[in-house]
Amino acid sequence: MPEPGSVWGGSRLDLDAYLARIGFQGDRRPTLETLRHLHARHSAAIAFENVDVVLGRPVPLDLETLQTKLVHRHRGGYCYEQNLLYAAALDRLGFQVSGLGARVRMGDDRLRPVTHALLKVEIDGEDFLTDVGFGGSGLLEPLPLRDGIEARQGGWTFALAREKDTRTWALRFRTATGWTDLYAFGTEQRYPVDYTVFNHYISTHPRSPFVRRLVVQRPLPGLRAALIGRQLTRTRPDWTTEVRDIPPQETPDVLASAFGITLSAPDAAALVAFQRDSLAGDAP
Repeated sequence: MPEPGSVWGGSRLDLDAYLARIGFQGDRRPTLETLRHLHARHSAAIAFENVDVVLGRPVPLDLETLQTKLVHRHRGGYCYEQNLLYAAALDRLGFQVSGLGARVRMGDDRLRPVTHALLKVEIDGEDFLTDVGFGGSGLLEPLPLRDGIEARQGGWTFALAREKDTRTWALRFRTATGWTDLYAFGTEQRYPVDYTVFNHYISTHPRSPFVRRLVVQRPLPGLRAALIGRQLTRTRPDWTTEVRDIPPQETPDVLASAFGITLSAPDAAALVAFQRDSLAGDAP
């Protein structure tokens, strides 16, 4: 069996480049304060996005590709990309990291497959949920893995509940109308090879929510922005919402200005074409 943490490849990570990418400056010791700072900076700096998926491209999960894409090219990624890069950084810094898998709910109680990757970190004998890859409704900081805990993070409130009948955990998010479950997860340890299998389904299956439309999200303490298809939504903690449709040709500029995503000229052109094609497909 591999040594704990070695599966995340931290020794191969360009740590200085990663920390510069997320704007982290501070203590690098594996403490709770460091974990909080890393989680917050990563969530703010690297947006959730599925551009490669909608363009029909593979989504490799090897660390070298992730560093090139998310760190050096200033792109974003979805849960597997984000949390695998983050796990490598935590591993390199000396944290005890475990992978977990979740069933996405988003307020829906239907049983769905395990498709979301998240992480658990143990510090001084206590477990913390840390997840930088859930997108617009995601955590901004780690959350202690305790039944009934509630935490205010920026302008948003989260909670964890242990479900007695299934012995799973539910991450909850307070909305304008009350609590909603984001996802449910168990404590069975998952590994990068598991995420490779999940990733294949999410990036290629016709029923995947990420194959047919653009999904770009960014959670910040005072604003949650989402571009779903062609609709840009900005939501503030008082639940005031601004919504507008983005013309296909403006999509690359919106990704840069609202989400900090830098596209190459060929990628920008391909995405504009995809958005135009999807617009034509919606026409009566």
